[in-house]
Amino acid sequence: MTDRTEKAVAYKHNGNNCCQAVLMAFADELDISPDVLRQMGAAFGGGMGCMEGTCGALCAAEMLLGLKQFQGRPVLGTARQIHQDFTQKSGASICKDLKGIETGTVLCSCDDCVRNAVESAEKYIFN
Repeated sequence: MTDRTEKAVAYKHNGNNCCQAVLMAFADELDISPDVLRQMGAAFGGGMGCMEGTCGALCAAEMLLGLKQFQGRPVLGTARQIHQDFTQKSGASICKDLKGIETGTVLCSCDDCVRNAVESAEKYIFN
């Protein structure tokens, strides 16, 4: 674990959703204010607001990829790597599956999803 992973978890525990927490932890790398990143991630908490969508922490990692590596062409290969890395660590990529809504078995806590997304971003984007 890095300092950035715990910084992201601290953001999560201070009124931010998983997406916001991951984005804000990379503010220093992006030259974008934490407030703007917080706005960007506002709609991506709780699996895009309904737990049916992709984990907000993973969405943040993919957003970071676009912000750092987009040069007029899609970055789908790296996006796939981030998705696979996160899913391998977390057990799923859909919020309700991660939280065990239908099975009663939590695969990954929100804190650990945030950690895993930060680690994936560090590995594939900020290495």
